Amino acid sequence: MAAPQQADGHDTPFARLIGRSRVIVVVAVVAVLLASFSVFLLGAYLALQEIWHAWRGVIAGSEHSTELTVRFLEIVTLMLKAVFFYLIGVGLYSLFISPLNVTVALGVESLNDLEAKVISVVIVIMGVHFLERFIQWEDPLETLQHAASLALVVGALVAFKFFAHREAQQAKRQRPDSATRAKKEMFERDHEQHDVHQDSGQGEPDDERREGDRGIRPAPPERG
Repeated sequence: MAAPQQADGHDTPFARLIGRSRVIVVVAVVAVLLASFSVFLLGAYLALQEIWHAWRGVIAGSEHSTELTVRFLEIVTLMLKAVFFYLIGVGLYSLFISPLNVTVALGVESLNDLEAKVISVVIVIMGVHFLERFIQWEDPLETLQHAASLALVVGALVAFKFFAHREAQQAKRQRPDSATRAKKEMFERDHEQHDVHQDSGQGEPDDERREGDRGIRPAPPERG
């Protein structure tokens, strides 16, 4: 087991205290992951139960395809809700505690990415829920009203996702390496206090940046 990294004087005591306060997110992570696992297990149990009842109904000749499809869609909706909780749990852990390869593979490397993934899952859940109502087709007017409401909500979520993504891209263009350097300092070097001067020159060394501001360029290397 690796020895704990010693403080190197980079951080002030208060900055280290505030930075370490992010560990409190573990409480939310554990709670959300427990909820996710519980919903996954519940969905698996209901799926096995429905499969058993479906085959019994098919053998007895009393099972209808529409009712069977709706019941299985309800299980799919339940599993998607479990995925919703899981994404939030692992995303919060990766953002605040320690980066995980699973979140990078899923494209969750910032809070904006997590919001986008969560919104996508919510839209899929709403779509599956509407599909249940559409298959049943009990009240056409109510189904139409539900579709209109769904279109408004989905449109608002997509618009929010678009503008949030655009703002995130603009921030990355202005400070392309800032987030990467902050993650490296926090997770690899155990530094909590951010160096503001690192964001001003987009990764250039301080001496070269100051010389460039005065119109001085480094001398070319001498040829042998």
